[in-house]
Amino acid sequence: MEIRRENTNILISVIALFLCLPTPKIHSESDHISEINVGVILDMGSLTGKTIHRSITMATSDFYASHLGYKTRIVLHTRDSRADSAHAVSAALDLLENIKVQAIIGPETSSETKFLAVLAGKAKVPILSFSSILSGTHPYHVQIKPDETSQFRGIASIIQSYKWRSVIIMYENSDDGREVLPYLVESLEVANIHIARRISISPLSTEDQINNEVHKLKALQATIYVVHMPPSLSSRLFFSAKRLGLMNEGYAWIVTDKTMNQLSSMDSEVIESSQGVLGMKAYIPLSSKLHGFTLRWRKMLYAENHLMEDRELDVLGIWAYDTVWALADSAERVWTESVVHVANAESRTRLLNEILGSRFTGLSGQFQFLDGKLHSEAFLLVNVIGRGERRVGFWTPKYGIIKELPSSIKGRSLSSSTTQKGLEAVLWPGVSATAPTGARKLRIAVVNTSGFPELTKVHYDPETNTKSFTGYCVDVFVAAINSLDYHVPYVFEDWENPGQTFSDLMDQIYHQEYDGAVGDITILAHRHAFVDFTVPFTDLGTGTVARRENHDMWVFLKPLRSNLWFTSAAFFVLTGLVVWTIEHPTNAEFQGSVAHQLGTILWFGFSTLVYAHREKLTSNMSRFAVVVWLFVVLILTSSYTATLSSMLTVRQIQLAGGSVGFHYGSFVGGLIASNLNSTGISPYPSPEQYDYALSRGSKKGGVDAIVDEIPYIKIFLAKYGADYAMVASQSETAGFGFPFRKGLPLVSDISQAIVKLREEGKLEMMEKKWFKSQSPLMLDDASPTPNILNLQSFGGLFFVSFISCVSVLLIHFTSILLKKLQLKNIIKFLDGGKLAMMISFLAARNGNGI
Repeated sequence: MEIRRENTNILISVIALFLCLPTPKIHSESDHISEINVGVILDMGSLTGKTIHRSITMATSDFYASHLGYKTRIVLHTRDSRADSAHAVSAALDLLENIKVQAIIGPETSSETKFLAVLAGKAKVPILSFSSILSGTHPYHVQIKPDETSQFRGIASIIQSYKWRSVIIMYENSDDGREVLPYLVESLEVANIHIARRISISPLSTEDQINNEVHKLKALQATIYVVHMPPSLSSRLFFSAKRLGLMNEGYAWIVTDKTMNQLSSMDSEVIESSQGVLGMKAYIPLSSKLHGFTLRWRKMLYAENHLMEDRELDVLGIWAYDTVWALADSAERVWTESVVHVANAESRTRLLNEILGSRFTGLSGQFQFLDGKLHSEAFLLVNVIGRGERRVGFWTPKYGIIKELPSSIKGRSLSSSTTQKGLEAVLWPGVSATAPTGARKLRIAVVNTSGFPELTKVHYDPETNTKSFTGYCVDVFVAAINSLDYHVPYVFEDWENPGQTFSDLMDQIYHQEYDGAVGDITILAHRHAFVDFTVPFTDLGTGTVARRENHDMWVFLKPLRSNLWFTSAAFFVLTGLVVWTIEHPTNAEFQGSVAHQLGTILWFGFSTLVYAHREKLTSNMSRFAVVVWLFVVLILTSSYTATLSSMLTVRQIQLAGGSVGFHYGSFVGGLIASNLNSTGISPYPSPEQYDYALSRGSKKGGVDAIVDEIPYIKIFLAKYGADYAMVASQSETAGFGFPFRKGLPLVSDISQAIVKLREEGKLEMMEKKWFKSQSPLMLDDASPTPNILNLQSFGGLFFVSFISCVSVLLIHFTSILLKKLQLKNIIKFLDGGKLAMMISFLAARNGNGI
């Protein structure tokens, strides 16, 4: 905080001084050559600062040697920033106030550039720095490097190409590192890449502190590291990683251009510790011009220090060289066009615009700016091998990862524009040609379910001293993990659990003794505090198993109570009697001897039960009575059939007051104790014990029912389905799931794989393989037995039938009575002679008319 306050005070003082600065004039060596003062602020104690300064010096000489006719000369005034923002601002103040510089080159770090960019904006002096500023608007800041965040999409593409799902980000704990981190995180998250951890390392960290941070990485599942640090810090990180075994086979390190751009200038010991690193760096096309400059640069380096001859020219030195050419050429265009050689805000603004509009082929290839930043169309992907680096491909925003650049990219000439996707062979840490899987080998604990080997079973082979694992849970896990579109290494380990519970196993996974577990592990709310579960791969809930009651020879009488049986029989007779009464006088089929008529009455009434009556009815009244009765019979027989079917399947079980069993060691015992009023609950370890307890019943020391989770019941009924059935089920539990260590991105992928297995019917196939292999019977859908039917349930139907019978009888007898009364009147009329008199009267009347 003190440093920031001091820097702020310096900046305020500088701005105040600029308000009083006089307008400087351009100095002339003669009437024809004008000197343009340019400031250079670099950390001259660093290797990078020295490299840039050498390149700037050589570029100035080379430019004016090639442009003898130019009337301007830039004069460099170098100041040492000592890698400190306060010193950088102080140097800038000196250059602006005393030297009257028209532009500033440098510095190399973001923290220094932020202050100088604000200062340059106030003074309207262009500043050409070798670092990026991601926040704020600084119109006079020119960035002599490509957009730092553009490479992050390339890193995400690399990770996707190897199907790595989780990475660890390591960055510098500084303003620069924290500022760029959100852009890196966003690029990875957009590509659906999980960030397992973000680790920051301070540039002031001691070796022990770095070792402690690196040591923490060994406990994490992810083995892919993305490093965004300056070379001074990343080199120390690689030393520590190599020492602690994180540069061995199975690990991958992806490094940004912040380190890789200066890899060639690092010590051989640093390169040795970085073997197998894959990185991105700025692409500089080869050219004869670059080759010639590199030779001269080495000679100059050798002249200064014989031990530094093998130092390679890094990309910052190349960009610095081209920057001087752009600046010198822009200065010539600005001041030769001015009538009065006066350096003012207008001329410096014109200088800025000329620099931003520069476009030429330099040492770095096509040199131009876009949005105030050096424009680059490609990044080079390199693999650190041996004493240096080897090109393995390119990344461009347009083509993605490719092995060769297309001819459309400037500075590169190929015979074909065909782009071949992917990278060349990469040699990974540990001198391995096999790409890392992206994760350590998972340690999966397999629960040995001794009572239910269909779920999981551990087999030990004494001859080979090896263990194998089988069971439904194992098959589901293997099928799910093998269906992923990327490889996940894992190893099964037998979970020896004498005296231990599933709570102990959850605790062991939480403390990373295991990465996950396979077995009959129920998804429970309190376990989520320690592990992450996949979606369930079994049916949900619990079920109740009871003994079948289908050995009673009189079971067919039990669906109806006695009052309903007697009432039904009476109505069968009543219906036959009513029909006989109506049909007997006119229907020959209902006539005959007394015995025959009595048989017809009984036959017709009871034959309506199966709609088998063959007698033809002639009266509409009898037909009406029969139709009403047939409706009653239909309802009665349907209800009887449904009740009898249920009674033949299971018997009604009343748990209240009964004895109940459950699976030994299961949490279901607690559910029974809290939800059921049972005389006793007893644990049993296996299906055989279930059978024994149920067969004896509570009266003989057994149980009346078994309450357990659906998978156990399915296995039990597969063996003993002929004698038992599930009478009820409730969704009280969430089923079996696979628990994993918290934060493992694999959990969601396994869950999706389980859902897919269920949709494809593969889970059902595995269930049939393990649960139903011994018996095809498993009546897990049986419903509880309904109440026995009584007369009260059908009273309304019998009342309707009785009313219909009485009604048709009344109508029948009334009709007969009316017919008899009408016949009597006719006879009486004939006996009185009235009919003869009426006939004579009518005959006489007709004769007169004729």
